[in-house]
Amino acid sequence: MRRHDGEFFQRDRQRHPPAHAPRYKSSVARSPRLAALAIENTRSEITGPIFRPDDVQEIDRDLILNYAKDGEPVGERIIVHGRVLDEEARPVPNTLVEIWQANAGGRYRHRNDSYLAPIDPNFGGCGRTLTDAEGYYFFRTVKPGAYPWRNWENNWRPAHIHFSVFGTGWAQRLITQMYFEGDPLIPKCPIVQTIPDPAAIEQLVAALDMNASVPFDCLAYRFDIVLRGRRSTLFENRLEGN
Repeated sequence: MRRHDGEFFQRDRQRHPPAHAPRYKSSVARSPRLAALAIENTRSEITGPIFRPDDVQEIDRDLILNYAKDGEPVGERIIVHGRVLDEEARPVPNTLVEIWQANAGGRYRHRNDSYLAPIDPNFGGCGRTLTDAEGYYFFRTVKPGAYPWRNWENNWRPAHIHFSVFGTGWAQRLITQMYFEGDPLIPKCPIVQTIPDPAAIEQLVAALDMNASVPFDCLAYRFDIVLRGRRSTLFENRLEGN
């Protein structure tokens, strides 16, 4: 019987940040002390959840409206859009993309966030959507603010949006952050500085996209996301059916 499934590509450890990064203080206590084991992907890892269009609603991707109570949130209105692809530039369709972020003042709607910026009563800071057949997604939101954090004496996080993408299998799932073009805090951030490859940092920075902006309404930022690719399992060393 011909098999059309296979393992995902191995992660490129030269591009990913190490688990133990002393300049990022909290990583010291939570990083493993022994090297990670390298094991083959199992069936449960190369398959994953299947999402249907009725799993999400249209308003879920509109963070300007999906939590609004008596008006719209304060802040610079933006569109974040792009495509989800694998390492061979193939689109990843019908996959769940989730985001969460601070409000325009740099504060999360979370009980543990005690930053002095006010909570916006009309902004929840969470959204989700499914990619289309070409792997395309988009959100409407407000640009998050920078905020201080207790790493060293005066560290500030650049404006960023958190992403969770499931892909086609559990081993392909990605949780990452998106930054904004031109932010001077990016090269100063201890978390960003844990990434050893400058080109990998550039892939985390969304480019201003004037062609996708809405005049007199909102700017747009383009952020393409690349997940791990698949290694196709050949049938008797032949490519037929792959």
